[in-house]
Amino acid sequence: MDLHLHTTGPLKELSTPLLVLPVLKGDGGQPTTPGHAGRELAGPDERWQGDLRWQPGSRVVSYRDSASGPRRVAFLGMGKEAGELDSEAVRRFAGEAVRLAESLRVTDLALLVPQSTTLDGPAAHQAAAEGLVLAAWRFRELKTGVGEDEAPTLVARATLVPVGGESSSEAEAMERGRILAEAENRARTLQSRPGNLATPSDLAQVAMEWGREFGLEVDVLGPERLRAEGMGALLAVAQGSAQEPRLMVLRHRGGDEGEPPLVLVGKGLTFDAGGISLKPPKGMEDMKFDMSGGAAVLAAMTAVAGLGIPRNVVGVVPSSENLLGASAVKPGDVVTTRSGITVEVINTDAEGRLILCDALDYALEMEPEAMVDCATLTGAVVIGLGHHAIGVLGTDDEVVKELQDAGEATGERCWPLPLWDEYRTQLESETADLKNVGGRPAGTITAAMFLRQFVKDTPWAHLDIAGTAYGEGTGVSYLRKGAYGVPTRLLTEWVLRRSG
Repeated sequence: MDLHLHTTGPLKELSTPLLVLPVLKGDGGQPTTPGHAGRELAGPDERWQGDLRWQPGSRVVSYRDSASGPRRVAFLGMGKEAGELDSEAVRRFAGEAVRLAESLRVTDLALLVPQSTTLDGPAAHQAAAEGLVLAAWRFRELKTGVGEDEAPTLVARATLVPVGGESSSEAEAMERGRILAEAENRARTLQSRPGNLATPSDLAQVAMEWGREFGLEVDVLGPERLRAEGMGALLAVAQGSAQEPRLMVLRHRGGDEGEPPLVLVGKGLTFDAGGISLKPPKGMEDMKFDMSGGAAVLAAMTAVAGLGIPRNVVGVVPSSENLLGASAVKPGDVVTTRSGITVEVINTDAEGRLILCDALDYALEMEPEAMVDCATLTGAVVIGLGHHAIGVLGTDDEVVKELQDAGEATGERCWPLPLWDEYRTQLESETADLKNVGGRPAGTITAAMFLRQFVKDTPWAHLDIAGTAYGEGTGVSYLRKGAYGVPTRLLTEWVLRRSG
């Protein structure tokens, strides 16, 4: 989406097919618009103003007869008082504006950006830019138009209108929001590609292309190097598929030479049939989304580079398929991980932790300042937290809190779960050092406890995104059914805050 700031002239002179204004809860519960924008735009017939509501979901569209200025003026209820505004409210308001434009078949809109004492101009403009760009995304690259009565409207251009006039900080914030949202949209596009077009080697090719585009150093490890590294767990998961595994390493050298990096690790399981422990057929097509963590890490690295963050940051993405060919790993098999820890495979559908454990051990050699991994790891997190929050667990309370704060800022919220030593007993094996599953109780926690065995003393946290990486797109205006790109912006925000 092409984004601009409106810099001159009153609203009634702004040339646009659609101007969208927020409606807030004012004194006495009456609807009000920032700066009394409605009065400025009112023509001879002001009766439509009586239809304004501040409640969320309310829409009033007025057509203007003036030869200049906006053709349509739309008022959208935000469901907030000015003093309650936060970034997520503005993000959703901007997303709702895009949905309205689509319904009116308008490809160009202008948006008055609300702000208040609780949300300053730059933060509001970043959130508005994010909401617009995220809402405008649509996966169309495999559509031919066959069977469609008419192509959907794609909103391609938006103008942000500051309440108090433009400032350089608001322009910078708008650009930051665009970079973050475009990165998350890249992740959504990768997630949306079917398993036959997003194999491990395809992901590696994308990583190389993005590396060239954004100035990232990229190294891709194929089967021979993975064997040389002793990555027995990753190789074991991949051995049931004709597709070769890959480990992608992307480096952003924004800090001083020798400065310990921040490391992001993402699960890149491009299709998960469950292996010998086969998943039920219903809904299995959604298992193309099992690489969502890897997609988010790849995309977050483009945002880190695009923002020029002055820190050394490394992204590590292990990638394979999990199928049930003649060579597939079997329940009861024992694999030796890169760290030397042996693992008895009880359930081949608990494969994400196997490819991640080798990647985490590989990342330890970089001596990271802190490390965060993200993965669609357990169905248990959906039972515990639904589709509204990411489960976060870790060895370092400060890192966990930082991720929670970054999640609040980005609208990709996290909720902590305990990682007490007592849960380790559920992973004890009679045959090997560990089992790869700990039974039904506390499934999200025991999965994270498994990963915890491979990070040693490094400050580390794990994000279980199984409930938040994709979905029906209901309730959040800037999302659609399918891929969400979570936690691309959360990871980037965490890196930004770590970088001051």
